[in-house]
Amino acid sequence: MFTYETADQKEVRRFRIAQFNGRPATVRCGEKTVTGFVRSVQEQDSSIPLRWIITIIPSPPKEYGRDLRAAARVRPFADDYC
Repeated sequence: MFTYETADQKEVRRFRIAQFNGRPATVRCGEKTVTGFVRSVQEQDSSIPLRWIITIIPSPPKEYGRDLRAAARVRPFADDYC
């Protein structure tokens, strides 16, 4: 699990919407980027300004091994027309 602390209300809203809709969210913290599903968004009552702690369950990275383009079509009788 990855925990992230923020004071940005727009960012907190984005995470809550992702949690409600069951969609993955991406967090960029310095050079580290984490994509996963939001497990919880908790407000810290004792801090001024307000802060939230977001817990994310990271998703495994996608594997891009195959080429998504279709292969060239073979025309076996193309030489007959020349």
